Amino acid sequence: MKNLLILGAGTAGTMMANHLRSGLKKADWNITIVDQYKTHYYQPGFLFLPFDIYTEAQVKKEKKDFIPKGVNYIQKKINKILPNENKVELEDQILNFDILIIATGSKTAPEQVEGMKGANWYKNIFDFYTFEGAVALRDKLREFKGGKLVVHFTEMPIKCPVAPLEFIFLADSYFIKKGIRDKVELIYVTPLGGVFTKPQATKELSYLLKDKNIKVVTDFQIERVDNETNQIVDYADRTVDYDLLVTVPTEMGDELNFVPTNNFTLQSEKFENVFVIGDATNVPASKAGSVAHFQAETLTDNILLYIEGKPLKEEFDGHANCFIETGHGKALLIDFNYTQEPVKGKFPLPFIGPMSLLKESWLNHLGKLAFRWIYWNMLLKGISIPLVSRTMNKKL
Repeated sequence: MKNLLILGAGTAGTMMANHLRSGLKKADWNITIVDQYKTHYYQPGFLFLPFDIYTEAQVKKEKKDFIPKGVNYIQKKINKILPNENKVELEDQILNFDILIIATGSKTAPEQVEGMKGANWYKNIFDFYTFEGAVALRDKLREFKGGKLVVHFTEMPIKCPVAPLEFIFLADSYFIKKGIRDKVELIYVTPLGGVFTKPQATKELSYLLKDKNIKVVTDFQIERVDNETNQIVDYADRTVDYDLLVTVPTEMGDELNFVPTNNFTLQSEKFENVFVIGDATNVPASKAGSVAHFQAETLTDNILLYIEGKPLKEEFDGHANCFIETGHGKALLIDFNYTQEPVKGKFPLPFIGPMSLLKESWLNHLGKLAFRWIYWNMLLKGISIPLVSRTMNKKL
């Protein structure tokens, strides 16, 4: 019997375990998934935790509940990958593999910026890309009376690149409802030349920040956080003052950092029996859950083709489909890939929709909220979303 080993039981790894357990013959393949952590988090929900839109219980469940029967689940720390030997070293055992899937994700590294994880970490400096950070920020916002709230991200890539914008839009809505918006100055600080990662989105949607009276600071390459003066400082010695700093730190992969991966097949660039998916890859696609979902469908096909000795599909096109909360019960929807900028039109059916692209609507907001149910009940279980193609439909 041959061994297929999956490293990481987050979004991507769990989807692959479900896809492959139904796709591979149990008599021929032993499937094992390894992850050191017990809890599975619905990471898009971290955006809503600070504003009391979601509760803690709504964004976390047991990882083992989503691992299919017939897949071995090992809850241990991964120490080292030995691809030349077809082995993975855990904390107290070694696993052999014939095929390896790396789905180890990425993690925030606030220590990479001087002073970020300093004396004021979780006092007046917070992240919301971790469960702990989102909960601590929720408690801080409940008592926040006013001042300069700065939303900042350090550098690309980050998980869900639109999330910092969503946060500041929701903050605007949150403070209006609390009756203190006139006491809060909202400032969005980005290392990019525009507010969105895609130029077309910046062109079409920058009005949102102007309409919401959100100040924008672009091209800000942060060097350090000054905990004494409550300032962030860039390499050109520009400074931005804050009373409350909500930051997205540098994100890093595992010990291999982001793994060199073929953009279209998701096969490792160095080892033909190693495949990579989700945030662990270095492919130039958005690090979002929808991307991992689209990747999983292509990767499943390619692993089955690899086993049969057939050429792999060069199919994955970087497809990303993202809802963007804009506050006040509305959201945007954008659809793009490696080469195609976000387009206008209808989604998922051309000319019919019912959702609109690059346009605020209440229906898009409902779609964003509904995604939590879809995530727990469909995506993790390897069930495709009806009408939503793994590759981008350019006729939207």
